[in-house]
Amino acid sequence: MVNTGEINGSSNLMDFLDEPIPDVGTYEDFHTIDWLREKSRDTDRHRKITIKSKESVWEFIKGLLDAWSGWVVMLLIGLLAGTLAGVIDLAVDWMTDLKEGICLDGFWYSQEQCCWTSNEATFDDRDKCPQWQKWSELMIEKSEGASAYILNYFLYIMWALTFAFLAVSLVRVFAPYACGSGIPEIKTILSGFIIRGYLGKWTLLIKTVTLVLVVSSGLSLGKEGPSVHVACCCGNLFSSLLSKYSKNEGKRREVLSAAAAVGVSVAFGAPIGGVLFSLEEVSYYFPLKTLWRSFFAALVAAFTLRSINPFGNSRLVLFYVEYHTPWYMAELFPFILLGVFGGLWGTLFIRCNIAWCRRRKTTSLGKYPVLEVIVVTAITAIIAYPNPYTRRSTSELISELFNDCGALESSQLCDYINDINMTRPVDDIPDRPAGPGVYTAMWQLALALVFKIVITIFTFGMKIPSGLFIPSLAYHHHDWIIFRNWCRPGADCVTPGLYAMVGAAACLGGVTRMTVSLVVIMFELTGGLEYIVPLMAAAVTSKWVADAFGKEGIYEAHIHLNGYPFLDVKDEFTHRTLATDVMRPRRGEPPLSVLTQDNMTVEDVETLIKDTDYNGFPVVVSRDSERLIGFAQRRELIIAIKNARQRQDGVVSNSVVYFTEDPPELPANSPHPLKLRRILNLSPFTVTDHTPMETVVDIFRKLGLRQCLVTRSGRLLGIITKKDVLRHMAQMANQDPESIMFN
Repeated sequence: MVNTGEINGSSNLMDFLDEPIPDVGTYEDFHTIDWLREKSRDTDRHRKITIKSKESVWEFIKGLLDAWSGWVVMLLIGLLAGTLAGVIDLAVDWMTDLKEGICLDGFWYSQEQCCWTSNEATFDDRDKCPQWQKWSELMIEKSEGASAYILNYFLYIMWALTFAFLAVSLVRVFAPYACGSGIPEIKTILSGFIIRGYLGKWTLLIKTVTLVLVVSSGLSLGKEGPSVHVACCCGNLFSSLLSKYSKNEGKRREVLSAAAAVGVSVAFGAPIGGVLFSLEEVSYYFPLKTLWRSFFAALVAAFTLRSINPFGNSRLVLFYVEYHTPWYMAELFPFILLGVFGGLWGTLFIRCNIAWCRRRKTTSLGKYPVLEVIVVTAITAIIAYPNPYTRRSTSELISELFNDCGALESSQLCDYINDINMTRPVDDIPDRPAGPGVYTAMWQLALALVFKIVITIFTFGMKIPSGLFIPSLAYHHHDWIIFRNWCRPGADCVTPGLYAMVGAAACLGGVTRMTVSLVVIMFELTGGLEYIVPLMAAAVTSKWVADAFGKEGIYEAHIHLNGYPFLDVKDEFTHRTLATDVMRPRRGEPPLSVLTQDNMTVEDVETLIKDTDYNGFPVVVSRDSERLIGFAQRRELIIAIKNARQRQDGVVSNSVVYFTEDPPELPANSPHPLKLRRILNLSPFTVTDHTPMETVVDIFRKLGLRQCLVTRSGRLLGIITKKDVLRHMAQMANQDPESIMFN
């Protein structure tokens, strides 16, 4: 992948083959990349371009094109991700309404679109018009009565089951990696792990289609996590078009970090929050250049989505709201209480969901993913239909809870008694008593909250695309004595939608442990700077409460459940162990498998590779001295020997392999030797055997190492790999160290 012109001089970390050979420098599936090597290769590529750009005008132009190629990739990612988000929103809106009825003017219209141009639609019933008919009206010409209700109920369940079955079938047959949220795997990939196909073209296509299906089916899922996965698939697609990214896994991950920001930008309509989400929650390596490009890509995606305008409200999300009333200092207490509730809910959700997912993995339940999806969908649809707050889509529910009551609102939550003798305007409702609709809505919302809490635990993690739905609940009763000290007569006392928004933020914070990015996302949804303090209070409280029961958020918990080799920068290691306690080989184990610099044959090397499954081998001067020379990767040894046998005359099994500049002295009748110095890492990272493990863990985190060699006085003693570090950390935390593997 890297030719000889890219590496010159002894100061470089890597030394490659004399001629470019396919697959040298690449990584096998389910392996970790070497961040130091990728950084070194990119530095050498830049040096080569800089030198060549001084030779001619054409080379100078090529250098400029290379510099601007990153911005072009960001532009393409933003355009495609924004377009897909708009298409998903439109399709979900149509298919969600399809469960209840159809538009006679065109079956492709949602209920709202169908009634937009209708002359028969009234202001009070603006979502009702003759052109939109429920299934009972179309089939038996009845809109009311038991028979109509039962028919609509039955068809609602059938549509939901059809959508869910199509989704799980497409995932199972065409793209198994399209299931789940995707964020745990994205975090693992961005930390340097290779999962080939997870961000492929098929995954992108199937995830987009099935995301529409599962959200439309009414399952208690959101599209936020899958939107990040879809955007990262877009990033992988465009980065594979340029060798600058396709041949350097470290550079590719810079693009994927920006793509993750794009995913949140289009899911929440929050470009700045998306960038901060990528920085705080997802990315492992986030240089300043990636920050700028993430911002640009999120901006392009938001502009594209705004141009499509899928919700017809000139906003990026359906539940965008604007509040104009102030909040009062005494309200900090209920905001903090919401934070406490969010933290407790987050802890409950994580523990119950992980317990259920673990049961799914370890029992026969996991063998029947299609049946599981069908059963959960059927239960969800049967329970959800009678309650209007669980029947409608997630975005519509959040929109109703976030919005304030006014003349334009027809929600039950705004059913306040209107006194004809009132002298105030119609939309001035603070002092009106609650009507029966408000009380009905309250108990329906309470039932919806309990239902969503329970069903989401069993839904999240199934073999379908799934994000997190955030239950939120608002309650408004300004006549209480605690409010009289700051409520002015005839003026708004508290903003119910603000409590719903703060509650949603608290719950999301408790589940994911986000703080800064969460506050910015919610701020962008409301457009009100004055509500940042309530959001911050709820978010911080939620995180404190949840962290008291465990440091892991839902994404880290699923990473641990799946055994991904992810070294979280948030974890603290305070144990007083040394490198010698973790390195291999341990006492009683066979000695370390090594290569010598000039006295092993091709057959010896091939035998060593065949008899072991190590990813690489230290190279020493001799087995007696054990003085370290460098480190050779297993994959590159195999590729180099295979190509040498095919392309280089005289290389046989008895040929001596040497890693030095000059060939060793051999008898006259010896076969042609094989020089492999150019695949050797001449400066592998080393520590002494008495280095504290706290330091070693920090080195692995900050440098993204695959392995680290342990020496004493220049003599090789052992090796520590990333999985060894993870196993040791698990052991110190009284967990099963053998759970650290790719499951």
